[in-house]
Amino acid sequence: MKSATRSASSPLFTTLAPGHAPVGGISKRGFDILAALTALVFLSPIFLLIVALVKFSDGGKVFYGHPRIGHNGRTFRCLKFRTMRQDGDRVLQEYLKANPEAYAEWRATRKLKDDPRVTVVGTVLRKLSLDELPQLFNILRGEMSVVGPRPVVEDELELYEAAAVFYLQTRPGLTGLWQVSGRNDVSYASRVAFDTHYVKNWSFRNDVFIVAKTIPAVCLSRGSY
Repeated sequence: MKSATRSASSPLFTTLAPGHAPVGGISKRGFDILAALTALVFLSPIFLLIVALVKFSDGGKVFYGHPRIGHNGRTFRCLKFRTMRQDGDRVLQEYLKANPEAYAEWRATRKLKDDPRVTVVGTVLRKLSLDELPQLFNILRGEMSVVGPRPVVEDELELYEAAAVFYLQTRPGLTGLWQVSGRNDVSYASRVAFDTHYVKNWSFRNDVFIVAKTIPAVCLSRGSY
């Protein structure tokens, strides 16, 4: 799907000039391509197994693409293995109406610890962060990076307020400081602070350090649900 840029009148975009190069430049992009291709080759058996599990669990679509905000405000479809019921939107609305505490949690974090939309297979994939493997294709297409802020929807970007300018300076990442620092166990304000710190202090060394910390974080399922 062709990327589209949000309205230039939005205050979140007035501080970025069109064509602003993403943080990290050519070295970061080269690492992204090499890492994504290598991961796809080595993880292809797991990839195919997950395709079969998702497809045969309920016969629905294997992949799910959701519009997210990327570098310079361009929207793209962030790919995941489908982990939710196909009637998930209806299920969520009914659940939030019947559960005020869940509604408050959703308003604060845009996530639910006990999400009624998630399938049995999806629960396992999310716990191990395997649902995000298709984002390797987003990386190859130049929409995402291996390391960076997690991609957000437009409503979430409003929560960044003035810090949104830092989010927009880089490509969203498959992993990042937030993922290796507790993920959903930390507040949204902390997530924004992590993203801001990452962009302000970017270095190739820091990217490698975050990738190395991602492996134990995923294995221990810290903050993933």
